[in-house]
Amino acid sequence: MASWALSECGLSPLPRLYPKPRTAHAQAFLNPPKLRISRTDFANTSSFCLVNHKERNWALRVSAPLRVEQVGEESKENGAVAAYFNNWAVWPLYWFAQGTMFWALFVLGHDCGHGSFSNDPKLNSVVGHILHSSILVPYHGWRISHRTHHQNHGHVENDESWHPLSEKIYKNLDNVTKKLRFTLPFPMLAYPIYLWSRSPGKTGSHFHPDSDLFVPSERKDVITSTVCWTAMVALLVGLSFVMGPLKLLKLYGIPYLGFVTWLDLVTYLHHHGHEQKLPWYRGEEWSYLRGGLTTLDRDYGWINNIHHDIGTHVIHHLFPQIPHYHLIEATEAAKPVLGKYYREPQKSGPLPFYLLGVLLRSMKKDHYVSDTGDVVYYQTDPELN
Repeated sequence: MASWALSECGLSPLPRLYPKPRTAHAQAFLNPPKLRISRTDFANTSSFCLVNHKERNWALRVSAPLRVEQVGEESKENGAVAAYFNNWAVWPLYWFAQGTMFWALFVLGHDCGHGSFSNDPKLNSVVGHILHSSILVPYHGWRISHRTHHQNHGHVENDESWHPLSEKIYKNLDNVTKKLRFTLPFPMLAYPIYLWSRSPGKTGSHFHPDSDLFVPSERKDVITSTVCWTAMVALLVGLSFVMGPLKLLKLYGIPYLGFVTWLDLVTYLHHHGHEQKLPWYRGEEWSYLRGGLTTLDRDYGWINNIHHDIGTHVIHHLFPQIPHYHLIEATEAAKPVLGKYYREPQKSGPLPFYLLGVLLRSMKKDHYVSDTGDVVYYQTDPELN
């Protein structure tokens, strides 16, 4: 199997990427190519090409790192301590810790969705369903829409995750929807709504096999994930009768909202909030490489190791088959090649409180993009502020 290398060269045609999922693209995630990044001076060119290279094995075809964090055991201990003390001084600590552990579980399932957890598609599916169903995410429904996001990152209309609203769609929103979308904390609690009904201007659901998100061949996968999600909901309902709804809310409900907040915060800041306005593309101006280079790395301090370095995001968008435990290594190798096209993230303290300021500024400025033009930037609605 051929590997890939980044090197300085003329513009090479990339395979056409479709706005809707295709089986061939899915297969690419299940059979990840090897990676090699060549050092070069990139100052005098604005394009990469992909070339065959068979010499160096980056050892990406492994199923797990040598040491795996025991997030499940830590979660059990957190819950037992909080329930034992049943004290309002302890519960907030548990909610933050457990919500963060739920987010870490999601990131491992995210690797399963990209086929980077294991070379075995069945193992990826089983582990992905266990991890994502436990936090109320329909695994295959998410996996397929996330694949669409990666195939179209940076495209105004075809992107799937936190893509910009066009001016026409934005101005057709009622005032309540505008306020909810751009006033904290509401956007940071949007993920469950997105799973049910997607973003404004798009239709479909991650739970329905006939949704616009899916092709007929994916019907069985979507139904399987929806059944697993329903089983988890039934389990939670049963537990509410056993332990009482208030205790279930404390042990699971509030940490789940913490997980949703982490997911929305991290994914939004992957694509928004840079001090310089970043472009969004349409038509012939868009390419896979251009879209990938509009993503951003973020530093989360102590949280980096807990959520498996998911803030190291640029290299992940260029090569989504790289497992989380190689992201930092791959980023360091890519920096000399990317040159000025790589934006160094601001360093964080132990906890990434500085990102709250970045988020607030972006919510006040990044409202919509023009209906016309193949290279567009966010514009601000002065009436909203």
